[in-house]
Amino acid sequence: MVLQQKAPGAPVRESESVRDTVLMDESPAVGPGGGDAAIEVRRLLVIHNPTAGGRRARRLRAVVTRLEARGLSVTVRPTGKRGDAEAFAREADPNDVDAVVAAGGDGTINEVINGLAIHAAAHAAGGRPLPLGIVPMGTANVLAAELGLGMDAERIAAVIAGGRRTMIWPALANGRVFSLMAGVGLDARVVERVDPRVKRLIGKGAYVAETLVQLATRPDHRYRVTLDDGEAQEVASVIVAKGHFYGGRFICAPDARLTEPELHVCLFPRGGRLNALRYVWGVTAGRLARFPEYRVVTAKRVRIEGPAGDGLFADAVQGDGDVLARLPVEIALAGWRLPVLAG
Repeated sequence: MVLQQKAPGAPVRESESVRDTVLMDESPAVGPGGGDAAIEVRRLLVIHNPTAGGRRARRLRAVVTRLEARGLSVTVRPTGKRGDAEAFAREADPNDVDAVVAAGGDGTINEVINGLAIHAAAHAAGGRPLPLGIVPMGTANVLAAELGLGMDAERIAAVIAGGRRTMIWPALANGRVFSLMAGVGLDARVVERVDPRVKRLIGKGAYVAETLVQLATRPDHRYRVTLDDGEAQEVASVIVAKGHFYGGRFICAPDARLTEPELHVCLFPRGGRLNALRYVWGVTAGRLARFPEYRVVTAKRVRIEGPAGDGLFADAVQGDGDVLARLPVEIALAGWRLPVLAG
């Protein structure tokens, strides 16, 4: 192991099986037809978020050991600050590495995907893309769940070394890439305000605690959502999903698939604290689809506008579990697919 120490439309229609939303579905969400031929993987750049310690750090060491035992050359590059993972991925040279592996949570993976976007976009114009590998080390690990990766070090190493690619369709929020979801409203406020120190201590519990704080204190904002060329509609919250898992293995958009070029837009119309609490319960209890006003519709483009304010004072847009943009936001599919090593 080499260790370096330092150093970005179809018509709108309602989802047909939204009524089938369930809690904690264990099945991965890589749909048929998303695969691609395997490639030879011999040289890896692993971009590692060192804030994930303990058992997670041991998982990374176990994966690297198994990859090296298979004869792969592995360079591990730890991040030191926000933005490093994106920069390291962007600087990766396809002549020097066969794949870039993100070892961290969904936020670190999102940074790496934004860095790899330049390679994927070049591939769309005839260049060579760099595939993404994943060692899940975060709190929710939603992308790993979507791809069915699991947490076993031997399984993760086998997937990366095997070189079999799944082509996924990312999306853009004001030019920033996300692979899972973008949200505006309560969930974005929670993501923006959650204390990273508490998150490191109690994991998902930090989001639960911050959700309760926001339910008690957050103003009741309304948002205007425009889908493709339709009329604007008002909602209390909105989630634009690329995958069907949310916040772990809860489900908001049961038909959404990473491999499909489509946005699934989850609309929460009713405002007020009681309805916000009701929606939270609906997601966590697997009852959301039974709410008559809740809808999931598909679109190619989404525009979301919010209360007055701009710059740092505008409402946040969370993407893949981090603040990705601020309102107003334009969301659309990326014009390229990203190869992911997914078994």
